[in-house]
Amino acid sequence: MKIGIFDSGIGGLSVLHRAYKMLPDMQFIYYADEKHVPYGEKSPEEIRGFIGDIFDFMIARHADAIVIACNTATSAVTHEYRDSFPVPIVGMEPAVKKAIDLYGDDDKRILVAATPITIKGDKLHRLVERVDKHSMVDMIELPYLVRFAESGMFDSEDVDKYLQDALSGRDLSLYGTVVLGCTHFNYFKKNFLRLFDGKIRFTDGNEGTIRQVCRMLPDDTELGPDGGTEFYFSGEPIGAEQRRFIERCMSQLEDVYGIE
Repeated sequence: MKIGIFDSGIGGLSVLHRAYKMLPDMQFIYYADEKHVPYGEKSPEEIRGFIGDIFDFMIARHADAIVIACNTATSAVTHEYRDSFPVPIVGMEPAVKKAIDLYGDDDKRILVAATPITIKGDKLHRLVERVDKHSMVDMIELPYLVRFAESGMFDSEDVDKYLQDALSGRDLSLYGTVVLGCTHFNYFKKNFLRLFDGKIRFTDGNEGTIRQVCRMLPDDTELGPDGGTEFYFSGEPIGAEQRRFIERCMSQLEDVYGIE
């Protein structure tokens, strides 16, 4: 059994990292569309074109299920479009309901941080309208976090300054939870903690997405003999430098894994 996971770049590695924890013997394909990153600054039409090519690539390499490890990409495609492909396709959405279910009774507001397309998209607004019964949720666009992640600037003063400027007009003491609505944002938990003086919690859609994959797998699923992952950057096998960068990304994700 082989699961394909793709993102516009290295954000979806946070989903792959969680998949390693939950499905350690599964085989994976990871596809980073580095030629077109960041998706959050593209149009929905452009993104749908990229996604169709990636689905075809994954299916040609015998993926049995595909995870859209990107909230922006998920927001750009319909269920009908996903259902037109011959394998199960699992998308993501910001973990707003999880945040409300876990922390909605503590009188603190919830801040959803995501890319512009996700924040402006109907899908997120319908989700918030459905679950935010007490008007506890605010939203903020943080597109440059994607660029910081793609540059490997995970725990830097530049990121701290960007977040400080982006949130300068808000009373941070009002918030108790940040919803990481872009898979690239998981790298920056320590930066958020510094900004909020350590008084903040996080939710993301990674665990729920992998659980949904597990529910869609047949009961008699056969795992690969040794697990393992094939990595591609925009359809090309990765080289030594790209592999070192992925290893560095996974090390950062392991470092922030226990921060909830």
